[in-house]
Amino acid sequence: MDLSLTPAQEMLKSTAKDFVAQECPKTFVREMDEQGDGFSRTLWQKMADLGWAGMLIPEEFGGAGREFTDLAVLYEEMGRGLLPSPHFSSSVLCALILMEAGSPQQKQSLLPAIAKGEQILALALTEPDYGWEASQVTLSATQSGGGYRLSGTKLFVHDAHIADSLIVAARTRQGVNPRDGITLFLVDGNAAGLSKRVLTGFTGERQNELVFNNVSVTADRVIGAVDGGWGILEKVFEPATAVLCAYMVGGLQEVLEWTVAYGRTRQQFGVPIGTFQRVQDHVVEIVNHLDAARWTTYEALWKLDTHQTGVTEAVAVAKAVTSEAYERGTFHSHEVHAGIGISKEYGLHLYTKKARTLYSYLGDPTFHRKRIASLLAM
Repeated sequence: MDLSLTPAQEMLKSTAKDFVAQECPKTFVREMDEQGDGFSRTLWQKMADLGWAGMLIPEEFGGAGREFTDLAVLYEEMGRGLLPSPHFSSSVLCALILMEAGSPQQKQSLLPAIAKGEQILALALTEPDYGWEASQVTLSATQSGGGYRLSGTKLFVHDAHIADSLIVAARTRQGVNPRDGITLFLVDGNAAGLSKRVLTGFTGERQNELVFNNVSVTADRVIGAVDGGWGILEKVFEPATAVLCAYMVGGLQEVLEWTVAYGRTRQQFGVPIGTFQRVQDHVVEIVNHLDAARWTTYEALWKLDTHQTGVTEAVAVAKAVTSEAYERGTFHSHEVHAGIGISKEYGLHLYTKKARTLYSYLGDPTFHRKRIASLLAM
């Protein structure tokens, strides 16, 4: 197993690093965090012009058809700079869903637009009973005049406030097995009967409450088979989760470098605080978490790209390890920084917010450990 980067990936890493440094300084990230909808159309178009929005999309639909590890290299740099964009929602989650199960017409009309950054999509899955199990999908879709009507609430939906369209998981049939009876619908972002509210709180990006009040959806807007949506989501979540882990690895790498630099420059009792054993203990904790996160993440990506066995287990391990690593790493960084770490002008809190938001996104460590236990028949 060779987890070293190829020359092409090294070039992509260098390009991404330069782009983030130039287009996304910490002052810009703080501005996006504090103002408006947290989204820059200009920045998003620049990312699309570089081909980033279509990296996973096949060439026949205007994308690049790159491997997941290629995208992960990009995501590490995006995570280091906290690059604000709907890329994960639109160009990863929703693009993969359409690639997996979209009709020829759906693929042709949406995938090229996603690749060009002209259309932004978001996935509406989680509800007030928050979680990533099929049993927690209760929003109803009832047949009506050859189509469907959607009623219920989705909560903590990333990027819905700027999305042109939504992919909505709804329950079309009740059954003994909650995995059955879930259908995916393509819903216009401004559909009649749909209301959106951006949630407030200590979150790393904008999340939304969506209320569906008899929202009408035609039958041709169903993605994949009726009642077969959960199987589609499970296939998509594996690679998407691995890519998300790479983003967290990048964020933790930045936190480590920031912490080390602060320990070298901040002085107390006439010496750098980095010479104190307790400060070194915190730095070592971050290093250990980062190493565990990086190697479990890239093992999962390698297995995905080379079609190895044990992909599901590897992804679950990576997400469990990486979620905890990012959250604990920011904690140890705050211990080193003390008071300055909570200053908004300093910016460390932005990584803390992101770590806590992504901790449970696509499943928290407990969720993934239970998956591993189930896979091992424990």
